[in-house]
Amino acid sequence: MNIYKILLALAALCLIAALVLIFFGNTAQAGPLFIAFFILLAIGLRGYPSLKGFSYTISILAAVTTALSYPQYFTSWGGLTLSTLIKPLIMLIMFGMGTSMSFKDFAGVIKMPKGVFIGVVSHFIIMPLIGFTLASLTNFPPEIAAGIVLVGCSPNGTASNVISYLAKANLALSVTITAVSTMLAPLVTPLLMKLLAGAFVEINAVDMMFEILQMVIVPVGAGLIFNYFLHGKARWLDNAMPVLSMSAIAFIIVIITAAGRESLLTIGPALILVVLIHNLCGYTLGYWTGRLFKMQERDCRTLAIEVGMQNAGMASGLAKAMGKMATVGLAPAIFGPLMNTTGSVLASYWHRKPPVERESGTEILTTPQ
Repeated sequence: MNIYKILLALAALCLIAALVLIFFGNTAQAGPLFIAFFILLAIGLRGYPSLKGFSYTISILAAVTTALSYPQYFTSWGGLTLSTLIKPLIMLIMFGMGTSMSFKDFAGVIKMPKGVFIGVVSHFIIMPLIGFTLASLTNFPPEIAAGIVLVGCSPNGTASNVISYLAKANLALSVTITAVSTMLAPLVTPLLMKLLAGAFVEINAVDMMFEILQMVIVPVGAGLIFNYFLHGKARWLDNAMPVLSMSAIAFIIVIITAAGRESLLTIGPALILVVLIHNLCGYTLGYWTGRLFKMQERDCRTLAIEVGMQNAGMASGLAKAMGKMATVGLAPAIFGPLMNTTGSVLASYWHRKPPVERESGTEILTTPQ
C-alpha cells in the first residue's frame, strides 16, 4: 500500500472519529480531527492525477476549519490587526494576475468582437441579477445579503482562464473576457452595487470606484508592464507568483472566516447552499446564452465558465473597504473555494468530451489546440 492510500485511510478515520464526537455532543473536541481530516485528504489526493487538482481547495477547507476552531489566532498578531493585510494581499494577487496577461490579450476584442461583447455583457447581467434575486428570497441579514450581490457584481478572475483551458474551451476568448471585464470593473461594479445592493446596505459608488482602481487596476497595470518588459527575464518571480497568489487567497479567506465566525456558525450551511446555487446558475445560463446566440460549442463552454466564475478576492477587498468584512465579506469568502471546486469538476467533465460543433446539419468533431 502506497503512502497516499495510507493518508486517505487515516483521513477517513479522522472523519469518522469527528462525527462520533459530534454525535455525542463533543463538538469542540471534533475541531482538530476535522482539521486533520482535510490536511490528510489534501495530501492523499495528490497521489492521484485525476484528483490532485482538488488538493488546493481542500487545503483551503483545512485552513477555514482551523479559523473556525481557533479564531483568536487569526484576528491579530502582536498588536497587528490581520484584517489590515487584506488590501495589500489583494493587490499582490492582482499584480500576479497582471503578470499572467499581456497587452495582446486585449486584441481579442478586435478578433472576436461578438464573443467578447456577449461574454462581458452576459457576465455583468446574469450574475448580478441572480445574486440580487437570491439575496431577496432569503431571510439573511441585510449585510450578508449584500455580500451575495457583491459577488455577482464582480468581474472575472484568472481562475476562469485555467478552467477554460482544462475544459477545452476557447482560451483566447476566456482571457480577453477576463481582461475586459476587469478593466470595466471600476465603473460597472459600483453602479451595479448602487442599483442592486443599495436595497440592503448603503453603497458609496464613488468610494467603491476608487477602491477598485487602487486594488485592481493599478496592480494589474503594473503586472502588465512588468510582463511586457521582463517576461522570461525573472523566471523565479514567474514561478513564485502563482504560489504567492494562492497563499494570499487562502490567508484572506482565513481572516474573513475568523472575523465572521459567529455569523457562519449560525447561517453557514444556508449561505453555502445559496452561493452554490448562484455559481451553478451562472454556469448554466452562461452556456445557454452562447447557444441562444448560435455560438460554437467551445465558445459556449467559455461563456459558461466566464459567467459562473467571479473575482471573489476583489469582492473580499471591497467588503473590507466598506468596513463590513465579517458580514458582507462572508459570501465572497465562500464563493472562491466553492467555484474552484465546481469549476474543476466541470472542467474534468468537459475535458473528457471533445467539443462537437454543428454546421449545416452535420456534426464536426473539433480538437482545440
